[in-house]
Amino acid sequence: MLTRRHILISAAASLAAPLAPRRLWAGTSLETGGLRIDTLSDGNLVMPIGFSFGDLPADQIAALLERHKLPTDQLTPPCNVTLLRDGTNTVMFDVGSGPDFMPTAGKLAEALDALDVTPEDITHVVFTHAHPDHIWGLLDEFDEPVFPNAEYMIGAAEFDFWTDPATLETIGADRATFAVGAARRLEVIADTVRKLADGEEVLPGLTARLTPGHTPGHMSYDIVGPEGTITVIGDAIGNGHIAFDMPAWHSPSDQDPVLGAQTRVALLAQLADSGATMIGFHLPGGGIGRVERAGDAYTFVEI
Repeated sequence: MLTRRHILISAAASLAAPLAPRRLWAGTSLETGGLRIDTLSDGNLVMPIGFSFGDLPADQIAALLERHKLPTDQLTPPCNVTLLRDGTNTVMFDVGSGPDFMPTAGKLAEALDALDVTPEDITHVVFTHAHPDHIWGLLDEFDEPVFPNAEYMIGAAEFDFWTDPATLETIGADRATFAVGAARRLEVIADTVRKLADGEEVLPGLTARLTPGHTPGHMSYDIVGPEGTITVIGDAIGNGHIAFDMPAWHSPSDQDPVLGAQTRVALLAQLADSGATMIGFHLPGGGIGRVERAGDAYTFVEI
């Protein structure tokens, strides 16, 4: 059986079609037209069952765990950082956890090494939101940006929320470290970061799209290529199980569970109807796939 490293070595021979993904040591890769998109593994999180399922009745939780072949004691969602290369720009969507969040995460440097990409090669860093697993990898041990040549971009509402001193007082004790960590990192880039509006063109062929609820200013991003749109959804659809089976469920992982559910329901319907490719930060198989309807629910189909 091939290991991921073996697959990386043999990947060049495995691309049979423009949108056929290649399995890498670090994640998944696909090419379309002049674009190459890689999802790079930053490792995984280790979360209690209640983080996704909250107070859902035990029999429903058991059925979900059985249906999706999930462990019964904890969840270990993958962390997929997206890298876009168009021949001119090298764009990274989120920067992973860095060394300070969880020991199972913070592996992005290894994934970049596997692709012979250096931190200095990154021209743009685009944040979906400022939770620890998405932004804590921004700074090195000297509190300097890890990607020194990059232009940084984040939703304006997201930046304002995490840099507002009142956030620490209102976000709740269980998320207080999130607020402190985000504010510290955003302060370093505050003078140069570009704050994005809903619908704003980030770069030619790349558009920001407000998908709030998981955080107040959460952004997704549409990459328009010659063969269609690929949407980087961050945590707007935060897992491959209950988010698809019960999209209207008020997830405790969302800062605003009601708004998060509204966003998720609308986004899943749009992705299913359009057939567009999506990339999810915590979805399986490198996070690249499509949404299909399954009655009143949906399924995530890896590609």
